[in-house]
Amino acid sequence: MNTAERGRSFLDGPSRLQGIDLARALAVCGMFAAHLIALPLPVIGDPATWIGVAGGRSSILFATLAGVSLALITGGPTPITGPARTTARLRIVVRAALLWIIGILLIATAVPVYVILPAYALLFVLALPLLGWGARALWIIAGASALTLPWLQPAWNALPIWQGMVGNDLSLMLGWHYPFTLWIVFLVAGLAIGRSSLRAGRTQVWLLIGGAAAVVLAAIADAVFTAQPDTYLAAVWTAEEHTGGLLEVVGSGGGAVATIGACLLLCRTPVSTVLLPLRAVGAMPLTAYVGQLVAWVIVAALLLGDVEDLTGFRSLSPFWPFVIATILFCTSWALVVGRGPLEGLLAACSRRLVPAAR
Repeated sequence: MNTAERGRSFLDGPSRLQGIDLARALAVCGMFAAHLIALPLPVIGDPATWIGVAGGRSSILFATLAGVSLALITGGPTPITGPARTTARLRIVVRAALLWIIGILLIATAVPVYVILPAYALLFVLALPLLGWGARALWIIAGASALTLPWLQPAWNALPIWQGMVGNDLSLMLGWHYPFTLWIVFLVAGLAIGRSSLRAGRTQVWLLIGGAAAVVLAAIADAVFTAQPDTYLAAVWTAEEHTGGLLEVVGSGGGAVATIGACLLLCRTPVSTVLLPLRAVGAMPLTAYVGQLVAWVIVAALLLGDVEDLTGFRSLSPFWPFVIATILFCTSWALVVGRGPLEGLLAACSRRLVPAAR
């Protein structure tokens, strides 16, 4: 098998969902934008501001897709059972531990972003009891959680444990900018998506319609009612990014679901071939995410002498160079090797530490 055939076998093989890879690539590029650009507030009538949609929403899409991935590696529409499920759970614990370690190492570089990997690690562990559940039950849990957990989040955020230097360090170690007490909603929604019949066009259409409906409902609710400022209700009834508000959870969560549906539908068409370089990025999202932050640290240290200078680094206009370099690297690696380097490392470690059940 030559290089091109090997790469196409990896990216277009029957075991891969091309639309999921495309959605992951959009999430990765969106997080690049959130990190590297001072994003404007998106205005529907001004296309120049549309990139502002990436603010907050790309990380929610990332978390939702993490749930999809967990569902796919544990059976997809039909959850695995018995010793195989036990093995899968233990391997997920190993992956979670490695993600947490990588996240802490990235935080130690002082790169001025909120690293999502520690939150990912906790969410993976919290998802373990749900891996045997079917799509219907998971959709119910996701919906109920989306409507209830935002009412509790302001109270969690106000706990004294987050105060002072110790509290700041603890919040970084737990990824509290993406609080697991709330972001479990997006992971469970992703599990529900992954437990659905994702290869069916009907499912893909319903994901697009249902997610879009949630976006519209949240926008209407935000427009027709405004809570009194500086009240508990105002902290809940908000659609602003990274607030954990009810309308953000429903609207941005719905946007993630709709995006996944749209990407799955798009990749049913010949356009999927043209989008292969983007799909290559989505096939190795951990490598792309970590690679961006490592490159940031190196470039900032060399050119600015200060890794923590966010404004100075953004003034270098690094977004497009980072995106293009990431696409070129991921495409080349996928065509020549296949699985991404960090994805391969996590898989190899989990298999070595947790042998397959007999």
